[in-house]
Amino acid sequence: MLCAPVFAYEADERINIDVYERISPAIVAIDASIPDGFSAGTGCVIKSEGLILTGWHVVNGAKTIEVKTHNGQVYKAKVAAKAGRNKDLAILKIEPKEPLQAVEFGDSDEIKVGQKVLAIGNPFGFSGTLTQGIVSRIDYVKGRLQTDASINPGCSGGPLLNSRGQVIGISQSIYNPDNNISNIGIGFAIPINDAKKFVEQMVSQAQVPAAGRKHFALKE
Repeated sequence: MLCAPVFAYEADERINIDVYERISPAIVAIDASIPDGFSAGTGCVIKSEGLILTGWHVVNGAKTIEVKTHNGQVYKAKVAAKAGRNKDLAILKIEPKEPLQAVEFGDSDEIKVGQKVLAIGNPFGFSGTLTQGIVSRIDYVKGRLQTDASINPGCSGGPLLNSRGQVIGISQSIYNPDNNISNIGIGFAIPINDAKKFVEQMVSQAQVPAAGRKHFALKE
């Protein structure tokens, strides 16, 4: 009896599949009710007890925030902390029914133009979407990573990952010279080392408030 041959993925495909299967459970979709409508984004679980890193512009001014985990669980969230000035980072707090899987941070000082990157996000509500590209440019003045990995509306706050599945950036924005809302191949992310400083200061100072309390701003 003849058996069908086992399908063999290419090496690059295996990397993509492995990273996605390992990391996607630590990525959440975010829906926020804001004064003029709704804001959608993505978040990275950074602590198993329910701390989520995302972009501040995703939840800025939100009346209510909902977080949906990879298995479809929906939780009400509160802003626990936000970064000051133009960092565009925030930490949300939820009360999960069980410990969540958390992401692993990489080192953005080691990033090289041309290296492969993967992004997981919630573009236009399609949660758990994986895209790939390269680091196209590093803007040392503005502290931003430029990439051609597709970053569309709803991806803000999601992870930019290296081939080891480590978060090396937080997706922030796309470049639209023609005011088109979709990605044209130029996206930007905040280097993870900037986010790590924010997270480490917040955790070390134990300033994560209980749900419902006023959030604090990171001093810079």
